[in-house]
Parts: sequence; C-alpha cells; structure tokens
Amino acid sequence: MSFIRGVFFSVAMGLGLSQAVASAEPATVPFVDVGKYMGTWYEIASFPKGFQFGCTATQADYTLMENGNVQVENSCKLFFPGGLKYGVKGEARVVNADTNAQLKVKFYWAEGDYWVFDLAEDYSYALVGSPDFDSLWILSRTRTLDQGIIDQLTAKAGTLGFDASRLKFTKQPVD
Repeated sequence: MSFIRGVFFSVAMGLGLSQAVASAEPATVPFVDVGKYMGTWYEIASFPKGFQFGCTATQADYTLMENGNVQVENSCKLFFPGGLKYGVKGEARVVNADTNAQLKVKFYWAEGDYWVFDLAEDYSYALVGSPDFDSLWILSRTRTLDQGIIDQLTAKAGTLGFDASRLKFTKQPVD
C-alpha cells in the first residue's frame, strides 16, 4: 500500500512541478517606446483564434490617442487577400508604465493581455502574446519577413514556454 501511495505522490508532485513551470509568466522586453510602436503591423503568424476564421492579409493599425491610450484597428480580408475587408476597433492601455511592454486591449466587452516578448531595435518586427501562453503573434512592418528572423522568433517563443508548433502562417498579398 505504501508503494502505491509513493507512486501517487510522485506523480502528483511531478504534475505540480509541471504546472509550476508552465504557469511562470514569460519575460517581456525591457522597454517599448510607444510612439515608435505606432503604425501598421502585418501578421506573419499567430496561434489560430476562432474570431479570425477565414482571415488573410491580417494587419493591425495602432494610433496614439490624446489620453495616452492606443487605438487599435485590426483588419483582415476574408478567405483570400483580395476578399472582403473585415475589421474591429478597440483600445489598449499600458498596465506596466516602467516598461510599456504589458498592455490590456479591449474590444467591445472582451479585454485581453498584449505583452511584447521580442522587438527589433528598429521596430521592424515583434513577438507579442499573452502571459497565459494562449495567444501569440509574429508581427512585421512588412508583409513578409526573412525566414531567419521567423526562426529566431519561433525559437524565442519556445524558450519563453510557448508551443511554437501551434503557429499558423498568415497569407499576405505579395507587395
């Protein structure tokens, strides 16, 4: 009987340790210059979300508002890059003013985390997502991104604890 309790305890401890590792929050970049972050970002890849069903040519446009928050306009073309445009507007607010790397984005009644995990020095690409490992995006200022940078960002996502194999690449029109 003590052997069975020992095995159960070992399994339970193992599961507990796995949960503890998986629940650690991923580290963000040290600082984001919000002004430099404004503008258009193209989705290169993301974890699939139901609300993005049929989306191609996905992009996000960020505009600094007078109150210091960020207007967010996400849009995509339905089913193919020349399809009908679909979009939604929201508002983001910084929740960690020391780094500006942690934001909350609100669309209608839903609010979610938007954390910046990697960012090019020249703000040409970014790796963003949620600290619960449920959302992840590779973004770029251009519709395409060098495969070496994609590999670098995918590896970074893995070291942060994300399952990078879940990334789905977004069809973008050719410039």
